Amino acid sequence: MEPMGDVHAPSTLDPAALGFMCGLEIHQQLATGKLHSRMPSELYEFGMDDVPPEWVVSKRKLRASQGESGSIDVAARFEQKRNRSFVYIQSPNSGLIEMDDAPPLAHDEEAVEVVLTISAMMDAKPVPAMQAMRKTVVDGSNTSGFQRTTLASTNGKISTPSGDVRIAVICLEEDSARKLDSSKTPTGEMVTYTLDRLGVPLVEIATEPDITSPEHAKETALALGTLLRDTRRVRRGLGSIRQDLNVSLACGDRVEIKGCQDLEWIPKIIRLEMARQLHMYRLANELREEAGLPPLPSDRRKTERPVENRVALAAQSKIPLEIYDVSETLSGCDSTRVIEALGMGEKALCVPLPGFSGKMGSKEKDSEGAQAPRLGRELASAAKLAGVAGIFHSDELPAYGISQDQVDSIIRELSLSDADAFAICIAPQWQAELALESVVSRARLAYHRIPQEVRNVVIRKGQPEDGTTTAMRPLPGGARMYPETDVPVLEILPKKWDEICESLPLSSLQRAERIDSYDISQNQKESILNNELDDLLVEGAEGDLKVPAKAWASALLEFGISNIRALEVAIHLREKGVMTREGVSPLVAEAQSEDTDHLLEWMTSEASLRGFTPAGDNEVETAVDEVMKEREDFIRERGQGAIGPLMGVVMGKLGGSADGKVVSKILREKISEMLE
Repeated sequence: MEPMGDVHAPSTLDPAALGFMCGLEIHQQLATGKLHSRMPSELYEFGMDDVPPEWVVSKRKLRASQGESGSIDVAARFEQKRNRSFVYIQSPNSGLIEMDDAPPLAHDEEAVEVVLTISAMMDAKPVPAMQAMRKTVVDGSNTSGFQRTTLASTNGKISTPSGDVRIAVICLEEDSARKLDSSKTPTGEMVTYTLDRLGVPLVEIATEPDITSPEHAKETALALGTLLRDTRRVRRGLGSIRQDLNVSLACGDRVEIKGCQDLEWIPKIIRLEMARQLHMYRLANELREEAGLPPLPSDRRKTERPVENRVALAAQSKIPLEIYDVSETLSGCDSTRVIEALGMGEKALCVPLPGFSGKMGSKEKDSEGAQAPRLGRELASAAKLAGVAGIFHSDELPAYGISQDQVDSIIRELSLSDADAFAICIAPQWQAELALESVVSRARLAYHRIPQEVRNVVIRKGQPEDGTTTAMRPLPGGARMYPETDVPVLEILPKKWDEICESLPLSSLQRAERIDSYDISQNQKESILNNELDDLLVEGAEGDLKVPAKAWASALLEFGISNIRALEVAIHLREKGVMTREGVSPLVAEAQSEDTDHLLEWMTSEASLRGFTPAGDNEVETAVDEVMKEREDFIRERGQGAIGPLMGVVMGKLGGSADGKVVSKILREKISEMLE
């Protein structure tokens, strides 16, 4: 049965009817030191213009190498063809290991404990021994040309409102370097990375394809994120967690989508990928029918390899790689971009695409405002992998300053029929040739199912543009993995696993139930939990000083936790009437000790010396009487509404030495007496 659905209305597509399958990969930074170097995981928020001049800079090129199987991974081979070179900026938390000038150390013990804790929380089964593996990566994000990753556990599960989702694997791996900049050179692209993030431990969690709908994917991502936060041992903030989607339809194939940072976008990104796969399947069968080739089965499990091989040969014969120089033809066009590029010595190269006229489409929006799927965008995406800005194709011309006369000239030069199309790339010759080679390869693939590949969400100004994606690289194969011989194998002893299982952190529900017993507002409860301050709240309220929960919650939210012991003592003294509110901040900031007895003695003494002791009731009453006498008309006009404005006046008169609660109480009583 042919798959049904309108690709211009992605939200109406039926996942079950289309054979939808989806799995999720979560990458979460751990709040520990680096995985194999013992360097701190401090990250430096800077751009290219902010890099300190004294930081060491080095340059390298990377090449793909054979894995243990003796073959080169397809993704690595592709990256090498891009002819890129790399600049590495050595931050203070990166050393010889990050530069790949010294062998790695054993796994960080704390990071191992965290990943095993996460495994136990998902009821996963630990492996007997953790063996680090090298995963080939030649995009420059690892100085070594590979990423170290270690399997920790398998066969877990997580609960969601739409049902349980099985966890396939949980791994411990090192994060990549952070890209700062890229620029073109006459021979290729120069990419600059900083090494502050390289080696930060990541837990990688991959689910089975148990996700049943786009909305279920969001539920699963939320459940995983919540569980990870429950450990209280993962990093927070922008970029600390990344979600990758693995999506397929029966008529399509598996595609990995990266860059799904915002949970709210996940359903839309998935629906648009469903529409793309459905559109490309229908286009493949349209091309096959016109070429007299066997149709593509609607279920990829029924694909016959001999048939696909025959179709591939036919597509290669029908779309040969023939590159033409049309620079002279376009030299008189009205496009400033084209004229400037040609003036700098770049070339306008062109490839014919026989049989593709009207097949590539033009820009149009779907019913929800996203770009509708079209082959032209796929071809442009393939070209961009070579580092070019994009391509022009005949289905969207004349436009962009290229006239109909120039289009007709190219058609004549290439001897094209009405059924044929063409694509143009303007770039340095070597780069334009590489881009058009990718275009032709992708055009040939249009006769088949969508290729297995890694795609990236299109981002504009830090947010998804519309939920659409662009090709990033081929989907890696098994050839990219081989053992890391420099890192010792780590045996997971049953005793260690039992200890971890017996001391699991509280869940979000348990934490919420725990602080429900404290007399704090609902807003405070939510803020305390969101900021992961509930453990400190309990410690302060139940500790030796027994700090009142409401006051302690307010202090944690207002002052933070940079000097937590001193803050606890300060709030205790304030609540006991020994110190004013104004004394809290300066004394906490100056406190040097973490010993409670010493802090009690020191703060009491300093409060007295500096005038941070509360005024007595008699002093407060005198000040209130004076202010009320001065503002009698105001009080009679505003009634009890005068308390707020007068509070500041009274506190000012007392030099900030009064307890606000006492001032408020006395003001209220005396205003009531005046108004009787």
